[in-house]
Amino acid sequence: MNSSLTFKIFNSISEFPSNWNDFSANNIFFSKEYLQILEVSSPKNILSNFIGLFQNDKLVGVALTQFNNLSLVNSYGERDNCIKNKIRTIVFKNFSSNVLIVGNNTLTGQNTFCFSKEVSSKELVSLLYKAVEELQKQIEKNGQKVHLIIYKDFPEFQIPLFELPEFNSFYKFTTQPNMLFSIKEHWLTFDDYVADLSKKYRDQFKRARKKSEGITKRKFSLEDIENHKDKIVELYLNVANKAPFNTFFLKDDHFEIFKKALKDKFLFYGYFEDETLIGFNTLIKNGKDVDTYFLGYDEKYQRERMLYLNMLYDMIGYSINKGFKRIVFARTALEIKSSVGANPEDLHGFMRHNNRLINLFIAKLFHYFEPKVEWKERNPFK
Repeated sequence: MNSSLTFKIFNSISEFPSNWNDFSANNIFFSKEYLQILEVSSPKNILSNFIGLFQNDKLVGVALTQFNNLSLVNSYGERDNCIKNKIRTIVFKNFSSNVLIVGNNTLTGQNTFCFSKEVSSKELVSLLYKAVEELQKQIEKNGQKVHLIIYKDFPEFQIPLFELPEFNSFYKFTTQPNMLFSIKEHWLTFDDYVADLSKKYRDQFKRARKKSEGITKRKFSLEDIENHKDKIVELYLNVANKAPFNTFFLKDDHFEIFKKALKDKFLFYGYFEDETLIGFNTLIKNGKDVDTYFLGYDEKYQRERMLYLNMLYDMIGYSINKGFKRIVFARTALEIKSSVGANPEDLHGFMRHNNRLINLFIAKLFHYFEPKVEWKERNPFK
């Protein structure tokens, strides 16, 4: 290890070096403004820490970690109440509930670290490993045991960075892919996208739009978010509670804090029938990308009015019309996202259980606890 390389663990944004934002030019999710949101409005079971990597006291890398206490949430939600699920919950909470995630658990994709090109990325991954080991010691010194350490969401081309002796005891895994929607150069308007759909999927688009007649969409200001807060929370939980696996639930004021911090870079759209809020979705502008964030809806309107599919079309329309290059649709609802043109990107993670005996069986345990999702990839274009 290069002796000029050092790290520092920050518990608060106020401790950051002044040039921290130099690393967020191409990714809003490393900016002070975004990380401040994690500091003040993280889910109740998540504690975020921020790591600075230095060469001769010069900042050459930044990283995010989150300590998740999963015993504070009903991870398997309202999916079912079968015996297997109850056993899985008991075992999970006793042996794997305290998870130190190297990365951002509230997002999909490589939002773990950002490195300067002046230093070998492999050296910085090795330095990051040392920082994470030190952070684990600090957490345990404060009375919390770390069961699992997970480095999350790395694309294929970054896997070689982890070919280090430090990671020999880690299990490499994949979960659901990240769904990415690339905007073609000749799509100057949303109509250009619709024209490229095959007949089957153009009919799907027409059917969805007909079902949504009478529903109005409104762009929310901060005041609108505050005024509809209770309904927003209800709609969010309608969706979140039906997820196959949950590691957190957002705080009630999360979207308000988001809007205050990111202003026009955070978009919130409400969907109404008459004057009743029946759904919402959120977007984050991130350079040339649009990242989809959380959404919520009334299940009755989702079924009858194809609300979720219409939201996807609206996100695509907005992104094309505003000149963005890509939409990060993230995980979940893989098949319907595929049906509008998103493609899967496999992401990899590295996991180690701190009980050496359990770690020997980590691969089998992972497949037992990870809900399997069957889906079929679609191609909606001509």
